Amino acid sequence: QVQLVESGGGLVQAGGSLRLSCAASGRTFSSYAMGWFRQAPGKEREFVAAISWNVYYGDSVKGRFTISRDSAKNTVYLQMNSLKPEDTAVYFCAFRLGTPSARYWSPSEIDYWGQGTQVTVSS
Repeated sequence: QVQLVESGGGLVQAGGSLRLSCAASGRTFSSYAMGWFRQAPGKEREFVAAISWNVYYGDSVKGRFTISRDSAKNTVYLQMNSLKPEDTAVYFCAFRLGTPSARYWSPSEIDYWGQGTQVTVSS
């Protein structure tokens, strides 16, 4: 019912910045929340940030990343500053139906996933 398309990933040097975008489409919906996870090879999918009526960040990105949205475009963004090599991962857009609060989400709570976009931070 919902398709999520991420963009904006790429290769950047440590200390640099990237902005990821995720556009939702495929249905008309009125109540939803969105966020971001990331996953490095051999590691579990890690919560990064979420936005609902509030915003919430994982400890590892707090103070460096900013999540925002454009509701008219059904799009969520992740501005990533002061990037570190340990930020290297595939970043996945996440979509939740209803009005869940932004908190430390579990992957099992996600209703729809994007295909992922690679972010590589070199040292």
